[in-house]
Amino acid sequence: MKFGVVVFPGSNCDRDMHDALVHDLGQECQMLWHKDQDLSHFGPDDCIVLPGGFSYGDYLRTGAIARFSPIMGAVMAHAKRGGKVLGVCNGFQILCESHLLPGALLRNNNQQYICKNLYIKNGHDDVLQIPIAHGEGRYYADAATLDALEANGQVLYRYCNADGVVTPEANPNGSARNIAGICNEGRNVFGMMPHPERACSLALGNTDGRSVFQELFRGVLVY
Repeated sequence: MKFGVVVFPGSNCDRDMHDALVHDLGQECQMLWHKDQDLSHFGPDDCIVLPGGFSYGDYLRTGAIARFSPIMGAVMAHAKRGGKVLGVCNGFQILCESHLLPGALLRNNNQQYICKNLYIKNGHDDVLQIPIAHGEGRYYADAATLDALEANGQVLYRYCNADGVVTPEANPNGSARNIAGICNEGRNVFGMMPHPERACSLALGNTDGRSVFQELFRGVLVY
């Protein structure tokens, strides 16, 4: 499996993602400039990653300008072919702006930037400690969309407490139904606000992020 990490003007988590993939997970990874438009060397088992940061300075709206970056046409075509796409934090915002994922990311309900470690759980009730760092991380979708995500098993992660209990107090930003990450119907496009790449190194004392990558790319990712 091969990864490509997109670098937008304002990205600041691109090297974090690259280093986690290469040095912690032992994967092949290529940095991609936002003006690149040819992703033909990435196959359906390969993944394009939209990293966290402040693409285009978050002007207008988070992810709204990056959605029109030259590379995004190729990213959307890659996804349409069944190729994998992962968006983390700002990358999740870009995926929603591009309509590769439903819903939107709004300002945190406390109107403040939040940066801390917290807990999320997956559909198997595994509890992971993964850091967040965002000001617009409140996932929103209308009731019909939320119900469809639930029914199709597209909710990948929810904010919870250390015991795995999903509570309002464990929700850092007011996300609908404590949603921290989702996928599309085809299960090849993934978006999440927490930063798994920041929890992959033994030197940092937390490797829970490795479980995120292993789950998202189960059967493909080997390390």
